[in-house]
Amino acid sequence: MPQISINSPVGPLTIFEFDGVIVALDWGFVEEMETSPVLEDAKAQLADYFAGKRGDFDLPLAPDGTDFQKAVWEAMCKIPAGKTATYKDLATAAGSPKAFQSVGTACGLNPIPIIIPCHRVLASGDKPGGYSGDGGLETKRALLKIEGVDLPLGDDQGSFDL
Repeated sequence: MPQISINSPVGPLTIFEFDGVIVALDWGFVEEMETSPVLEDAKAQLADYFAGKRGDFDLPLAPDGTDFQKAVWEAMCKIPAGKTATYKDLATAAGSPKAFQSVGTACGLNPIPIIIPCHRVLASGDKPGGYSGDGGLETKRALLKIEGVDLPLGDDQGSFDL
């Protein structure tokens, strides 16, 4: 499986590709790398994101999960950079308005963080909620700061209705 590692402001990241689509992004660095055109594109788009030149990604993605998880991840991709949504918003967008806890599970199991922007998902009342990426809430805070959102969020930070 082709994979490349990059250094980023939130630590080393490794991007994995299978059959021309991104299937995972994980924290850490691998020694043996095998690149591909889609991985080089992902690397360039991530560099632009971290430099503040890009908010969203245009990459072929194929995250592995349940139908509900895929619906949640698809809804996450609709949250614009610099905006946030709540677990409740995502539950509604995924067709299960009362499934807040399942949305939290889907966020934690997101296999392609940053590119599928689970860091833009907050608990009710603009509370930060959790983040399963390396560094936890500090990483979530750093990713949102790149997008112009400071945690903790107050009334001056706009959330996005899905």
